[in-house]
Amino acid sequence: MEQYSGIQEQHRSERRRNRVRELREARLMTQAQLAKKAKVALRTIHSVEKGMNCRMDTKRKVLFALGLCFEDKDQVFLD
Repeated sequence: MEQYSGIQEQHRSERRRNRVRELREARLMTQAQLAKKAKVALRTIHSVEKGMNCRMDTKRKVLFALGLCFEDKDQVFLD
């Protein structure tokens, strides 16, 4: 059982590579609203929130759509 919880924790930390979902929800935005504002596909927002890698341009668009500046990227994208 201990090994299983360690695996779960590892998966959780792998997925938690950014704070996009947390920031989006704090702004009471849906994924669709963020995608539209960032001018990216909804699928992109799904992937970003799951912790998948994305291009720097996508990060920039998401940051701006959240009302942040590019210099905030290290506080949002933790990888």
